[in-house]
Amino acid sequence: MILVIAVLLFFSSSIFLGFLIQKMKRVVLPPVPPLPLGPSPWPIIGCVLEMWRNRPAYRWIHDLLKHLNTDIVCVRLGKVHVIAVKSPEIAREFLKKHDAVFASRPITMATHHFSSGYLTTVVVPLGEQWKKMRRVLATDVLNQSRLQWLVDKRNNEADNLVKFLYSQCSNNENGSVVNVRNATQHYSTSVIRRMIFNTRYFGNGREDGGPGLEEERHVSALFTILLHTYAFCVSDYLPWLRPFDIGGHEKKVRDALKIIKQYQDPIIDERVRKWRCSNKENRIKEPVEENCLLDVFVSLKGADGQPLLSAEEIKAQIIELQLATVDNPSNIAEWALSEMLNQPEMLTKAQEELNRIVGIDMLVQESHIPYLPYIKACARESLRLHPVAPFNLPHFSTADAIVAGYFIPKGSSVLLSRLGLGRNPKVWENPLRFDPERHLNGDASQQVELEERDLRFISFTTGRRGCMGGTLGTTITVMLLARILQGFTWSMPPKVVKIDLTEAQTLFKLNPLYAHAKPRLPAAMYLI
Repeated sequence: MILVIAVLLFFSSSIFLGFLIQKMKRVVLPPVPPLPLGPSPWPIIGCVLEMWRNRPAYRWIHDLLKHLNTDIVCVRLGKVHVIAVKSPEIAREFLKKHDAVFASRPITMATHHFSSGYLTTVVVPLGEQWKKMRRVLATDVLNQSRLQWLVDKRNNEADNLVKFLYSQCSNNENGSVVNVRNATQHYSTSVIRRMIFNTRYFGNGREDGGPGLEEERHVSALFTILLHTYAFCVSDYLPWLRPFDIGGHEKKVRDALKIIKQYQDPIIDERVRKWRCSNKENRIKEPVEENCLLDVFVSLKGADGQPLLSAEEIKAQIIELQLATVDNPSNIAEWALSEMLNQPEMLTKAQEELNRIVGIDMLVQESHIPYLPYIKACARESLRLHPVAPFNLPHFSTADAIVAGYFIPKGSSVLLSRLGLGRNPKVWENPLRFDPERHLNGDASQQVELEERDLRFISFTTGRRGCMGGTLGTTITVMLLARILQGFTWSMPPKVVKIDLTEAQTLFKLNPLYAHAKPRLPAAMYLI
């Protein structure tokens, strides 16, 4: 009996001891934080129906942010959690503290098409191809020495901008009304076209220096692709609907891409053939010399001495470079001039700065840019108040993360709101007023940059996916605004007392800016 009791006690003690050991070993996980606030999703499709009913989708998302009184919102579209943010603090947590997790890009119909299956840099998911192309851009294309090598080409187009506008208004001694959007978009596209292809036109152009039919079609196609890039296409969230092309997004992208390739691909194919034939026959012929970025792309060699980039990689990357360049400078300049016409004292102040720093006997040059804080403040304010798109390019999460106390699942698409950040009343006093002085803090001699490192608005973002072309973008933008302000006296068109600042659904100015321009420099300055 005693033996039985002893055995029972032994087993009981063993079981109890084992239970204690297991309990001590057991890891007690903290509760998973909640997702950010957002509408309740339907099974499988999420909130796609609500997104479709409440187009444009970006306004619906911003309405949710306002209605829920939150700085971060989560909307599930299909299986994808779309996270929208309008707080600089939370934005910095995503792109600085958790940069490694959110350094990829989502796969979409439009980006797949224009990147030729993700052969480029900006829209490519994290991986070896992105590393390869990023290294090419950083080392061989957008470095300071390369940009300096191309300065004459940019100057040539800046001179042509002034000459083109002069031709529009010099026939009348009192000046004439000109289409500012046409001029600014033509400049933005011609300057990058000159840098890439060493040409202003795909066709013959116009005698006055303006774009011909080929350039107008090419520019229109670029803007079509931009408007459909990350445009909340239904099939991006419900791939099984892609054959139906709801909304016609895919057809529009394909048609636009066909136009772009019609003008660019023959030039690229010929240049590739010329370089590679020259390399094979260099004992007989003189080697080809680099005179534009296309030559740089074609001539790059890998460690094995073979061409580093395929023709398809070159074609796709060139399209992406143009897409990254054509919209912001022209949009900033058009909006800035529109706002300044409604507050003419700003025009006076900007032109006084140009007179003081540059004078009237020479045209403003890139070397003057560091000494034009007020001009840059005007461009910066236009970028803040009138962004070219409602959101930045999306960041795709490669792992679960906790940000601002919320659970952000792997596979989420994170959008920083350009509108919510740039017009946030918690950050900006009187945020809807165009006020360049807010960037000077009363010190007209301080350095002003278009880059916004603290993400109080979106310029060139930050982190691994930050824009590598910030210096080039700043240069093109400031030169555009400075040249049109230096070269002409601007005023309202006849019978107009105030420039209409209504936004289109795309966030571009609803109606192109028409303004009265009168030359303000000696006539010889326009005929360089």
